[in-house]
Amino acid sequence: MSRSGFSARFTDLVGDSVMRYLTQWRMQLARAKLLENAEPISLLADRMGYQSEAAFCRAFKRVLGVSPGSIRSQSASNH
Repeated sequence: MSRSGFSARFTDLVGDSVMRYLTQWRMQLARAKLLENAEPISLLADRMGYQSEAAFCRAFKRVLGVSPGSIRSQSASNH
């Protein structure tokens, strides 16, 4: 199957483009990591495949509507 064929089929079945779906999935994983441990955001950004913490933070806020730092603060206040 060609890349364009796969992309069109994926969008038809899932309702989102492959990249949008993957970004949302990665941000949900990142959110869970922020809530469960205290590793630095820069390390988490690297593990999620981002070359910089700033790029990760922008993507996180764009997808989830809040910054990674605010999720971390929320986690700290719940413990």
